[in-house]
Amino acid sequence: MSTHDLYTVPPELRTWSLDMAGQSRFTWEYDDGRDRMLALYQKGKDKQWDSTKRIDWDLEVDPYDVLGVPDETLAIHGTPLWERMDEAQRREVRRHSAAWQFSQFLHGEQGAMICSARIVESVPDLDSKFYAATQTMDEARHAETYARFLQEKVGLAYPINEHLKALLDSTLTDSRWDMPYLGMQVLIEGLALAAFGVMRDFTTKPLPKQILAYVMQDEARHVAFGRMALRDYYRDLSESELREREDFVIEGCYLMRDRLRGRETWEYMGLSKAEVDEAMEATDRSEYLRVFRSLLFSRIVPCVKDIGLWSPRLQQAYADMGVLDMAGQSLEALMKQDEDIAERLDQQRFAEEEAERHAEVAETIVLGDSTS
Repeated sequence: MSTHDLYTVPPELRTWSLDMAGQSRFTWEYDDGRDRMLALYQKGKDKQWDSTKRIDWDLEVDPYDVLGVPDETLAIHGTPLWERMDEAQRREVRRHSAAWQFSQFLHGEQGAMICSARIVESVPDLDSKFYAATQTMDEARHAETYARFLQEKVGLAYPINEHLKALLDSTLTDSRWDMPYLGMQVLIEGLALAAFGVMRDFTTKPLPKQILAYVMQDEARHVAFGRMALRDYYRDLSESELREREDFVIEGCYLMRDRLRGRETWEYMGLSKAEVDEAMEATDRSEYLRVFRSLLFSRIVPCVKDIGLWSPRLQQAYADMGVLDMAGQSLEALMKQDEDIAERLDQQRFAEEEAERHAEVAETIVLGDSTS
């Protein structure tokens, strides 16, 4: 089935074309590289995986209960709008909410694939080119995985959100080689990684838990890559150059925050304009979503601080968003947790499969003894 048949709203164009600026850079230095960057590159090679084999696609998914989370996580839960809905409408709210979230994950992963390919082209250091090449493959695998999940398990998709599209546009059309790092590795990937983590930890369904855990295992390396490269580069920038990057970060964070409102889901579901406005007011007041938004910046804020963009002006912007306290998060601890969860999930799955094989062998032996 074509993905276009799944879209709630037809995308404006079948393809979106951008005129990218900047230079393609070759380097003839093949011998030296940063040890930490080369170690990350080696890890990127070692950790490649095949989504058709590592993920158990035979697991069933209820499209009206994709994540198995309480209705309290829905922005309109408990409001007069929610109370006026019958159970069929509520089921659609659950389905569309999950479809919208995973659709934006899918579009973000394609954006990450293009940005990492852009980094291979434009970054001046060979060790960074090496790692970005492994990331390009990672992002292709992630896009493949989310597309399959939407097509086979949810049966519904949304076009790219306008705020995510605007940030991708700004990231890819900037001629400076560091901007794909800043826009994608720090902002888009950082927010996506936190969103994946919240959903991975909350979901009670095994298939989305597998997908989110395995994707996060890769994404943790990607954020580390961006931190490493930008920290080295930003150390030598002038005050005016740093201010330009901070402006980009502030604007991008507001775009990412607004992206989470998801107005298009309510518009598509056939609500009146007054009901859409009611849903958006509930979204803005939702205590759950307030906490959720705050958690989503748990990866971005400490990363921005780590790479050297931490002026009083930028701190004030984060204070206005209510996420400044996230600066104290340990990115290393979060990354290790992401790695450990994916590894434990593998161990648990393979242990269960091994136990099933032993049980089958034992049953066959007993059956053989009884017939002999």
